[in-house]
Amino acid sequence: MTFGFAPSSAASMSASAESSAASANPVARMLEPAEWAAAGIPLLRNPREVVSGLHARHRPRPSTAIVAVLDPDERLRASASFTRRPAPADGWMFRNALLAQLRRVIPHDLRRRTPVRTAVLLYCREGDTRWTEEDGAWMWGLRDACTLHGLRCGAYITLTRDGWQVLGEGRGGRRPSAESPPEAFDLLGTPPPLPRTGGAASEVLRRAAAR
Repeated sequence: MTFGFAPSSAASMSASAESSAASANPVARMLEPAEWAAAGIPLLRNPREVVSGLHARHRPRPSTAIVAVLDPDERLRASASFTRRPAPADGWMFRNALLAQLRRVIPHDLRRRTPVRTAVLLYCREGDTRWTEEDGAWMWGLRDACTLHGLRCGAYITLTRDGWQVLGEGRGGRRPSAESPPEAFDLLGTPPPLPRTGGAASEVLRRAAAR
């Protein structure tokens, strides 16, 4: 049995106020690379195959986000892409956008004790492969969206003109890149369809940008 002291009501109110202030601060809704690396994100067995498959299916251009759900064998079960609207980087806004797309393309796994499917995020953007605050907001959003949808939080991958990079792992490659044509295969072994864009997530981002 463990004994302790119950916090005073004043202390509880202070802690609650601090928590509310943190949740209202966009800077608090992002993850640093060290935090991401320490979170135990599962490693992809073949990241280039995952990246090439999503690139072939969705043909992303800068500001395109692709969220994909993989089974334990890293087979693609669902994916969706949408365009990030011009607005300050905010993990809460990104979380809502990702969650809207996940709910649209695949049922949740909240009834499972342990998640068996993993969500990964590929974000095509300008700039080089180094971490940015925008990447930190996407990481925060992906982790939170996975929790709310009953999925394991998987890799966060950036795609730039220099190639692709799995942030927090140090793995990457030059092809595909933001400027390269799609390769002729995908994770399902079928011809890539036209990219799935728009939908609820784009509407969430549009409304947020208009504020």
